[in-house]
Amino acid sequence: MALPDSGLVSRLREIVGDAHVITDPDAATAYLTDWAGGSTGSAAVVRPADTDQTARVVRLCADHGVALTPQGGNTGLVGGSVPPSDDPRRWVVLSTRRLDDVEAVDVDGRCVGAGAGATLAAVQAAAAAAGLEFGVDLAARDSATVGGMVGTNAGGIRMIVHGDMRAQILGIEAVLACGDVLRRWRPLRKDNVGYHLPGLLAGSEGTLAVVTRVLLRLVDRPSATVVAMIAVRDSTAAGRVLSQVRGGGHRLEAVEIMTRPGVDLVVAGGSRDPFPGSDAGAYLLMELAADAAAAAELLTGVDGLLDAVVADGPARDLWALREGHTEAIARSSVTTPVKLDVSVPLGDVPALIDWVEAYAARRAVRAVLFGHLGDGNIHVNLLDVPTGGEGDVVDDVLDHVAAVGGSISAEHGIGRAKAHRMPLGRGAADIAAMRAVKSALDPHCVMNPGVVLPED
Repeated sequence: MALPDSGLVSRLREIVGDAHVITDPDAATAYLTDWAGGSTGSAAVVRPADTDQTARVVRLCADHGVALTPQGGNTGLVGGSVPPSDDPRRWVVLSTRRLDDVEAVDVDGRCVGAGAGATLAAVQAAAAAAGLEFGVDLAARDSATVGGMVGTNAGGIRMIVHGDMRAQILGIEAVLACGDVLRRWRPLRKDNVGYHLPGLLAGSEGTLAVVTRVLLRLVDRPSATVVAMIAVRDSTAAGRVLSQVRGGGHRLEAVEIMTRPGVDLVVAGGSRDPFPGSDAGAYLLMELAADAAAAAELLTGVDGLLDAVVADGPARDLWALREGHTEAIARSSVTTPVKLDVSVPLGDVPALIDWVEAYAARRAVRAVLFGHLGDGNIHVNLLDVPTGGEGDVVDDVLDHVAAVGGSISAEHGIGRAKAHRMPLGRGAADIAAMRAVKSALDPHCVMNPGVVLPED
């Protein structure tokens, strides 16, 4: 991977301004290293201020055959938001962080427009000020951006009730590989004219276009929520509790599971354990559209429940135990943790957790599992994996997930890390159709090459 030539860099500076083209390696480090620790060599970082500048940058890169990686908050874990270090092509990282405005909320239309660089927290704040909510929530809300969330089709903790990022998109503005601007921007719930291109761009990880703005659906806030932290014997018991609560007549806003090793790590870092001294093998965190009295009545007599604490929402102190996992895992592992984001059929989550824990014991590594029990998405973290053994561990886990009918990527995307494993999740005809779409929209393969689909 190399920098564009000096003449092209000069033309990029003319478009976005000198301060927003970064070629110094030290200054570019934050843009060339992702959350998984993957880093790259030399690339120019370009930070356009609006869609017009973005289109001009993309067109210039396309005309000169320069590969381009769109980047939002750079919080990805699969190498999709940074270029590869071993690629000889000239490369530009197009950062959308300056496209961070959030428009006034359309209360009647239940929607808001936001730039690709706007953080999830900023969108949530705008929605809350208008008495509404945005349907996707992540622990990384202060750093994850709208464009990146669209690119990976993020799910998060509210997917059980509102769906993934694709379900929140009413309209989109994006720059195609040729530099043309695609704009669909109508606050309509029903608009069935032709192919759903916004849905196609969701999950495309910057391989088809650069998303610059998104018109986001908003939802009504529940009048009251209650959060219950529930201690259970193991993941099988957690599944039984969830099944019984689901039949109780109250809307589930979120259902999260945490196994004992992860809880212990977070508590060791300073968080409060609601059940000190408990021998529970897992904790279940539920948020329901109900009040505390209704939740307490619902939990009375539930089979498999060892103990429970109930608090009025948002109950940030209880949520802190779940949201502290990522940081606690990073502190604890002596090597870079192997982090996998997988899903299995809803009833198979306990079996997956049991299998991973037994596998980790055989490999003499530590397993920390947590995630979205309500939609079958578990975050598998394997700690202290010996250097050089990461590939075997990843293969073993993903092979098992595929064998039981699961998905090797639930919400973090495919990126570069999983691109060569695409056949585990998609058949030959499926992959061929995706390649045809890629070729049609990006015939010269300049948009994030090597991401999602491996290069031949």
